[in-house]
Amino acid sequence: MTEQVGVDLRAYLRAVRKYWRLVVLLAVLGTATATFFTLRTPPTYSSTVTFFVSTPTTAGDSPLSGAQFGQQRVNSYVLLAPSERLATMVVEKSGTSLTPRQVTKRITADADVNTVLLTVHVQDGSRERSLRLAKAVSTEMVTLVDQIESQGGKRQSPVALEVVSGPTLKPYPVAPQKKKDVAAGLALGLALGVLAAILRDVLDNTFRSPDVLRSVTRQPVLGSIGFDRGAADRPLVLGAANGTPRAEAFRQLRTGLQFINVDEPVKVLVVTSSTAQEGKSSTSANLALAFAEAGSSVLLIEADLRRPKVCDYLGLDRSVGLSNVLAGQADLDDAVQPFGRHQLMVLSSGSIPPNPSELLGTRNMIDLLARAREECDMVIIDTPPLLPVTDAAVVAAHADGALLVVRHGDTKRSHVQQSLRSLEAVGASVLGCVLTMTPRPKRTKTDGYETYDSVPVEAAPETTDRNESSPAPLPRARSLREVQDETMEMPVPARRLPTSRKSGTATTTEEES
Repeated sequence: MTEQVGVDLRAYLRAVRKYWRLVVLLAVLGTATATFFTLRTPPTYSSTVTFFVSTPTTAGDSPLSGAQFGQQRVNSYVLLAPSERLATMVVEKSGTSLTPRQVTKRITADADVNTVLLTVHVQDGSRERSLRLAKAVSTEMVTLVDQIESQGGKRQSPVALEVVSGPTLKPYPVAPQKKKDVAAGLALGLALGVLAAILRDVLDNTFRSPDVLRSVTRQPVLGSIGFDRGAADRPLVLGAANGTPRAEAFRQLRTGLQFINVDEPVKVLVVTSSTAQEGKSSTSANLALAFAEAGSSVLLIEADLRRPKVCDYLGLDRSVGLSNVLAGQADLDDAVQPFGRHQLMVLSSGSIPPNPSELLGTRNMIDLLARAREECDMVIIDTPPLLPVTDAAVVAAHADGALLVVRHGDTKRSHVQQSLRSLEAVGASVLGCVLTMTPRPKRTKTDGYETYDSVPVEAAPETTDRNESSPAPLPRARSLREVQDETMEMPVPARRLPTSRKSGTATTTEEES
């Protein structure tokens, strides 16, 4: 039980730390609101008068019984003080312009426990009127009690009321109490902020950590790609970006895929997501670059035939591509385009067809993947999101596995679960998930070593090759022949897919830090 309470408390503290801005905002709003109403509230002054209730005793009576009788009477007088009868007498005595009903709202009374002392308070927005009403109460209360207890003079009153203190006007307003009200506003704002932070964390139906993604999907989280403000303008980790934490994250993702099944390594990988704008296309392109950088021959297929983005990132021409090959309008060797210095070939989307799902489910697509599997070390397929269309599920059914891209703090848990069910329905193998656009942690030092993201990595040399520069609008559409004939440091034969290594040959990898 104690351990469970400790776990819950740590979860609440994490929620407060995560949403500390919300807590601060509500605390400031609470303080500002209390300050506003405090300044807007007119001051209220209070005057008090204290009465002593005595009960005459005769010979033989016990003093204790007289005191008990007096205490009972005091409790009755507490309710008698704000009565309309006393208020009428006070109005006549003080000559105030207030009505008896208005006076009753200004009079309160209380009695000390186990005593025969009665204290009457008169509160008013005017100092003078508060004291004047209290003076009237000090005389009229005695008169009223005597009239009631003596039954209008028919018998001797068993109770005597005597003023022992006051009337006294308090020097400072009793309301508003600025310091206490502002402190109460601050405390209330903090309490609401903490409650809002905890509720937001509990009710949050997105993924804000790999642990949550792993527990909800029951799938391994193969990578976590940090958020980079410059990724919108430079989505590829090339040149100077090759030494950034984001580039290292793609290398770690590559390593995770290589070791997820050592006996049957993945060769045809589908990269997809639940909805749009989750980073699947940039993940596909950068993952292909990471594999090619390690010496693998890679074919990157732009199978998103609805809203293709990969060739925009790579700066390649998509006039002839996958759709043309599947429709029998072009040969695969003629449609692929080399990219960069490594063995990376790209098959663009080609012409946008009217029936992408049907085209991707044809026998030609199955044959294309079978050929690519034989001739390349790695085939990465960028597909549309799973929820809007069925394209990704159709392709994933014929791949070795699918990688589901999930955007941090944006993708709904129900969407991811529905996407996984879609893949399972077609018998696709889900290799795992990758969490994109995660907040970068603060740099820390551990055991004398700085974190890896603070260690400079040797950047790849800058190149003037158009394919490795940041994407820019093409002045004109280039032919495939022109793209393939460009000079590269490690040329790949044009119009021919790269040949994969024999199974007995060891794969070379770069030394990574």
